[in-house]
Amino acid sequence: MKKGKVLVGMSGGVDSSVAALLLQKQGYEVIGGFMKNWSDQDCDKDEDEISKCTWRTERRDAMRVCAILGIELHTFDFEEQYRQEVYGYMLSEYEAGRTPNPDVLCNKYMKFGHFLKKAKELGCDFVATGHYARVKHNKHMSRLFAGKDKEKDQSYFLARLNQDELKYCLFPVGDLKKAKVRTIARKFDLPVADKKDSQGICFVGQVALTDFLGKRLKSQVGKIVDISGKVLGEHLGHQFFTIGQRHGLNLGGKDPYFVVERRAGTNEVVVAHDGDLSLFRSEIEVTDIIETWPKSLHIMRGLKMKARIRYRQPLQGCRFEIVENGLKVRFKEPQRAVAPGQFIVFYNKNKVLGSGVIE
Repeated sequence: MKKGKVLVGMSGGVDSSVAALLLQKQGYEVIGGFMKNWSDQDCDKDEDEISKCTWRTERRDAMRVCAILGIELHTFDFEEQYRQEVYGYMLSEYEAGRTPNPDVLCNKYMKFGHFLKKAKELGCDFVATGHYARVKHNKHMSRLFAGKDKEKDQSYFLARLNQDELKYCLFPVGDLKKAKVRTIARKFDLPVADKKDSQGICFVGQVALTDFLGKRLKSQVGKIVDISGKVLGEHLGHQFFTIGQRHGLNLGGKDPYFVVERRAGTNEVVVAHDGDLSLFRSEIEVTDIIETWPKSLHIMRGLKMKARIRYRQPLQGCRFEIVENGLKVRFKEPQRAVAPGQFIVFYNKNKVLGSGVIE
């Protein structure tokens, strides 16, 4: 008997391809879905070709895999939604002196928002992707866990999902290591078995972020100052820097400087030497809390709690208290280069409890 109908997000990569294969082998009725979120009309037309659109190549690879699996492939055009909910958000956050993570919002709004809606319209019971994460369902709730492969774990990018989305999710490769995924792809002669992993901005492709922003945000000369206010140099816009950045300051000197603050109001970039206390924070405020299951943070706060403030950062011990606008988080060890606008994700062992936005 079929276990249900699943719409698999086919990106043209090996992970989503093997996800579709595994679900098919497990007895699900599988159909594929390809999302077109960034097209040629939005790519730079300049001679340097900073941003290259790859969606046609990715869809072609997805079509080849679907042909081998004998499943249909639907193409969904979410370009307008992507520009409003992900791309626009990213630019506005940089302009405000904050550091966004478009991949997190891409999952929340595109893959498990608009894509999930299409799945329901097609009569599907689930959506699936090639994320290295795990979800466990029971009668009462669905819980999100880190992927078995610690080097590939992508649970950080999924921590904005709650029960409304998680109850429909399947992550077939979450229990596998990357090497095993490629082995399965080769065994079944999938043409993407040895394809390199995609990098860069979600759905845009591999492109240097500073170049990408430089084509879209207006440059304006500003001052580089140290923590005492002394002017050390100039820059072309605070929005082109990130907290903790070392390169690109062009300040010279024996001891390198690092960015510790971006002041959007005055267009100043504040720097300090490595080891300066201004580069570290032991306590942060977190707003816009999302819990992966009801009251998950409240229920688990008395137990061992860990968190990460950026993707792939080792988990850090912490405690938090609930305040009026969110949480106040205190870390066991001071955290280096905490960037306002980034997401913090909370864990209990491998269980993802929820997330929030760093202020």
